[in-house]
Amino acid sequence: MKYTLLIILAFCTLLAQAQDKNEPGNAVITSEKGEIQVSVDENGRLHVNVSPEDLRKFKAAGFVRYSNFGAKGDGKTDDIDFLAATHAFANLHGLPVKADDHATYYIGPKHRTVIIETDTDFGKAAFLIDDTEVEKRDASIFMISSSLKPFKLDKITSLKRDQKKIDAPLPGPCLITVTNSNVKQYIRFGLNQNNGSSQTDIFVVDKNGNVDMNAPIIWDFDEITEITALPIDEKPLKVSGGRFTTIANKAESKYTYYSRNLTIRRSHVIIDGVEHRIEGEGDHGAPYGGFLTINDCAYVTVKNSILTGHKTYSTIGTAGKPVSMGSYDLSVNRALHVSFVNCTQTNDINDSKYWGILGSNFCKNLLYDHCTLSRFDAHQGVANATIRNSTLGHMGINAIGSGLLLVENSTIRGKNIVNLRSDYGSTWQGELVIRDCVFVPADGKPVSAALIGGSNSGQHDFGYTSYMPERIVIENLRIDDARHPANYQGPTIFANFNSDMTDESDQEKFPYIKTSEVILKNVTTASGKPVRVSDNAFMFKNVKVNVVR
Repeated sequence: MKYTLLIILAFCTLLAQAQDKNEPGNAVITSEKGEIQVSVDENGRLHVNVSPEDLRKFKAAGFVRYSNFGAKGDGKTDDIDFLAATHAFANLHGLPVKADDHATYYIGPKHRTVIIETDTDFGKAAFLIDDTEVEKRDASIFMISSSLKPFKLDKITSLKRDQKKIDAPLPGPCLITVTNSNVKQYIRFGLNQNNGSSQTDIFVVDKNGNVDMNAPIIWDFDEITEITALPIDEKPLKVSGGRFTTIANKAESKYTYYSRNLTIRRSHVIIDGVEHRIEGEGDHGAPYGGFLTINDCAYVTVKNSILTGHKTYSTIGTAGKPVSMGSYDLSVNRALHVSFVNCTQTNDINDSKYWGILGSNFCKNLLYDHCTLSRFDAHQGVANATIRNSTLGHMGINAIGSGLLLVENSTIRGKNIVNLRSDYGSTWQGELVIRDCVFVPADGKPVSAALIGGSNSGQHDFGYTSYMPERIVIENLRIDDARHPANYQGPTIFANFNSDMTDESDQEKFPYIKTSEVILKNVTTASGKPVRVSDNAFMFKNVKVNVVR
């Protein structure tokens, strides 16, 4: 009886958070005598019964398995309800979950999200995610979640850039997300033009409200329309192993993103040894939002993992013209201190048939270390990013943002070492450091090399002032430009960011703040040709270039 009462109380708490029949956590767990039973009622709600005797056995073993709750693992039977039931029970009792190493868990079209709140070992098990026909294309298969709930901070009405403390009662360290819907930023330019996103920031504070200045507040908020605090789980949660295969959707090629994935929405998480592959991509399909998706959290590490780039499909963009659709296996949004360590991908990082593997928005302190991946990308801004000991493929490093962008001991095989995204104003308010690197322009194709790419006409309002890196340091760089066009004059530091700016007659409506100083030390070329500033000498005439011997 005591078990039933406790579980009813737990269920009432879950139900208050999840009223929809298939919302995460919506399971009725009872503890009556008899065999373990998993069923689904007419409303789609899971019912799980585990006897007191079995509960004692599981607690003595220290973990539960999917097979304990009825998962077949035969690669044919849809196991999603049994996977969800296993985790619902494990979450309630704080027990780790283990998959069966020789199992293949088939996950069909049903809308059901498996909530993970305890350590999980997928081991050598296979998971087959069939996206050919689905009930809900944007519902995660697995969600690593926190039992801690966000709350609003209504008394905070404004914030300042680099503010060191907020005045609010907090239960402990929290992740703060703030929005001003009356200010629009990242007003996109080009084939995917839009009206921008609401001003957004995300930062961590301790229990006394002190801001983590390694990831500071980056905007002034004269007004706040919403501000929430999410308590941070301080004990790490680990998810390891698992061989996941997505059978790709065959939907119309348009911006209807699929997100049948593993989503992390909890802080202090380690993903270790996850593998993801893709089968069945044809001549059309809808794009993917990321198999590993990291949202609204901090201190996440993905390591020793293997991902797969998605095939690139095209559609008609908002400007009414054909455009290639971004399709991702890694996605990071509103997250801080996220690291990818020793990660690779199954397909060729230089094969342009496949879209670049990472997309991110509103992030701080992103890291690639010992990775071999097709792309690093920060769409709507990153504050501080590091790429080290890595190899980047055909889409290279694409970023806008602020703080320090550090590229060291890496090989870059994209068109530029760093491309400052022109659709968001090619802005980087801070410093760029390139150290101990090799640059192979366009993977060795005969092109005119530019180390830093981007463009900004000065005629578009992006919702903020656009900056080039104030200071650029390039040290110990080898440029492999042996194959180059016949008229090649040597690599440039900057691409031609504004071909209309050839004399004083060009007036920028929204001035683009140029780089003040470039420091070059030990920069060599395979072609033997010296490094130049830019093909647009006028635009960069005031940039001070110091060559250190």
